[in-house]
Amino acid sequence: MKIAAEATNKHLFYNARIKFNHWNTVKFIIDNILLIAIVLLSGGALLFPLLTQRGKKASPAEVTLLINRSKATVLDVRAKDKAESRIIDSKHIPLAELGNRMAELDKFKSKTLVVVCDKGISAFSAARMLEKSGFSDVVVMEGGIDAWKAQNLPLTK
Repeated sequence: MKIAAEATNKHLFYNARIKFNHWNTVKFIIDNILLIAIVLLSGGALLFPLLTQRGKKASPAEVTLLINRSKATVLDVRAKDKAESRIIDSKHIPLAELGNRMAELDKFKSKTLVVVCDKGISAFSAARMLEKSGFSDVVVMEGGIDAWKAQNLPLTK
């Protein structure tokens, strides 16, 4: 009976006698430390923008819904030379001047404030500044004006 049990174990667990040797893993890591470091650094570089961009985000379509329901005010934080065409009824305050001109936005503290820039990157800096100043509902438009233009949504001149 003992022989029959051993025979079935051989068939069920064909790798039962293989022992895991953790030194193989350690040797692999040591031999390929430079490759592993490159993989970790490149992965971190890819994740960094996602980790630093905290807060609410909205697509251009979602922003149009907010504007049409008159629940949102759009704040354009692009530089003066790039803001020749803006979203209709948007307020233009360049990011460099936002700290000094924050009082102009006090009447919008109870509304949703949508922050827009060129590509949607520098708007996160403006959103952090606004949140520190007491604005509770700040949304960043993903993709910025470039995404707005790509969807052929209206702009003023």
